[in-house]
Amino acid sequence: MSGAGLPPLPQQLKQIQHYLKTATEHDKRDPVVSYYCRLYALQSGMEIDKKSPECRMFYVALMDYLEKVKKEVNNEAIHNEVVGQAHMESYALKVFLYADNEDRASRFNKNVVKSFYTAGMLFDTLSVFGELSEDIEKNRKYAKWKAAYIHRCLKNGETPEPGPLGGEDGEEGGFNFGDSGVEASGGAIGFEQHQNPGPSSGGYIPQTGPYIPSPTGSNHNLPTPNSHIPGGPPIGAHAPPTTPQEPNHGAKALPSQPLPAATAWKPPKPTGGVQLGTQEYQRAMKLCKFASSALQYEDANTAIDNLTKALNLLTTGKET
Repeated sequence: MSGAGLPPLPQQLKQIQHYLKTATEHDKRDPVVSYYCRLYALQSGMEIDKKSPECRMFYVALMDYLEKVKKEVNNEAIHNEVVGQAHMESYALKVFLYADNEDRASRFNKNVVKSFYTAGMLFDTLSVFGELSEDIEKNRKYAKWKAAYIHRCLKNGETPEPGPLGGEDGEEGGFNFGDSGVEASGGAIGFEQHQNPGPSSGGYIPQTGPYIPSPTGSNHNLPTPNSHIPGGPPIGAHAPPTTPQEPNHGAKALPSQPLPAATAWKPPKPTGGVQLGTQEYQRAMKLCKFASSALQYEDANTAIDNLTKALNLLTTGKET
């Protein structure tokens, strides 16, 4: 029996074994990551072979296990896909940023290869929530290429070049990730010894290549250099200066000095003729969920930013 009490993986499903292995490595560290890695493995496997008896038996066992996890693990990220997507994006970006920071600092080793490799797989798993955003897709492609590139350089005794290579399009030099021989072997996924592998302020600022998180980008999936992931995982965007701030609990309240009316924040009035549909309301709910997830990581900037986007969407019909 393999990890999670599953039957042996059929030979024809070999390409999903790394997702299952990553899930096993996270069983105790992060059950949410384990759950969605196995769910992605299940969905991917059924696209490969859903007719052979051995594969069907494996799928049934895996589905039973996933249902068992949903019943036994009391975590909203497993029971609510919106929260789950925010959690997985946060985690994948955290692994990716650790690897990218190490790469740009020219600290090349097997740990960096494993981190890029794992980040690429984690970006893969985000497809269980729907189509990947353009930014996530670019980072997924870049992480896989970097893992193959650094692995090949180390194997050949060469010194890798940090950051993106090639011209403005970030030419990948023809590296085939699937044939690179890179594996997420070993117990570590790249940052076991670094409990908080988020970048330092301004640490993630690619200079070339297409995999650049824009400081002014509107996509909530990518961090910005300074306000996103200041020391940890979450996702998000920006907040206006008029957004009310968290009260300072360390200071004594002054009831005799009420907040001046001039500082009170008021939401913008809806633009004339704005008609919101089901899609807009669902998107607003999703942004609020992202904000809630960010608060769990004590990331106020990300939470404020997503709430701001939700407010703009509800009042103007657009996020920004």
